[in-house]
Amino acid sequence: MSITILPTPATKARPPRSAANGDRHSIQSVDRALFLLETIAEAGGEATLTDLATRTGLNISTCHHLLATLIQRGFAAKVSGRRLYALGSRIIALSHACLQVDLPRRAQPYLEAINRATGETVHLAGLQGDNVMTLAVREARHAVRVDTGKIGKVEAPHATSVGKAMMAWLPEDEIRRILGQSLKRFTDKTITDFPTLLESLRHVRRNGYAIDREEFLPGVICVGAAIRDQAGTVIGAISASTPAMRATEEHIGLMRDEISAATRALSAEFGAPNTQIKTDRPQAVAN
Repeated sequence: MSITILPTPATKARPPRSAANGDRHSIQSVDRALFLLETIAEAGGEATLTDLATRTGLNISTCHHLLATLIQRGFAAKVSGRRLYALGSRIIALSHACLQVDLPRRAQPYLEAINRATGETVHLAGLQGDNVMTLAVREARHAVRVDTGKIGKVEAPHATSVGKAMMAWLPEDEIRRILGQSLKRFTDKTITDFPTLLESLRHVRRNGYAIDREEFLPGVICVGAAIRDQAGTVIGAISASTPAMRATEEHIGLMRDEISAATRALSAEFGAPNTQIKTDRPQAVAN
C-alpha cells in the first residue's frame, strides 16, 4: 500500500469559533486554545506562529500567550532549532488513555470470534503506564481449560505471549521499566536474562506473533499478537491459551492465524498504517 503525502495547502484563515462570536456557553480562552491545537494538527502537525495567527484569525500576541500555556501543560511544544510549534506529548498520552477505554468494547467481537474458532481461553491486554494489564477474558469452551488469571495486572509479561507481543515493539528502556530489576522464573522454560529476552523479542517482531511454550504455567501454550493505533504504537495484544494436551502444531497454527487476523483487523479499525484486511468485522453473538 502506498501513501501519498500532499503539500500543505496555502495558508488561509479558518472561520471564527462560536466563542469569538459571543456564545455565552463557551469560555473564549479555552475555545481558542483548542482551536489552536486543531489548527496545528490540520497544518500537518507543526506551524509557525505567523501561520497559526493567519489560519485562526487571532492576533499574534494572543496566539503566543495561548501557546505558552499549552506548552507549559504539555499540549504543545516548540520544535528544536526551528521557529515552529507542534502538538505536545500530553495529547498522545490522553489519546492513549482514550484508546484503552475504547479497546475492550471494540475488541469484544474479535475475542468471541477467536473463542468460537479455537474453543480456547482468549485474553485482551493493554499497557497502562509501565504495567501490562489484562482488560478482558473469554473463557474456553472445553471442559479442560486454561486458568491464567483474571482482569488486572499481568505479573509476568516476560513469560507470557501478550506481554512479549507488546514489548517486542517497545524501546529497550521502556521494556526495562516494565520488567524492573529482575526476570522472575516461573518454570524451567522461563527466560530469566535480559539479552536472551531481547533476542526472543526480535523473533516476535520478525514473525508478527509471540508464543509462550510453558514459560509461565507448566502444560500451557499461548499465542499472542499486538494491536496498533494510527501512529503504529502498540496499544494492546490478544492471546489464546491451550493446555499442552491439545497443543498440536495444527491447533497452534489455528490459534496463530485467528489471532493474527483479529489483531490486524482491530489495528485497522484504530487506523494502523500498512494494514490490509480481507475479512469483515466479526459480529458479537450471545452464548
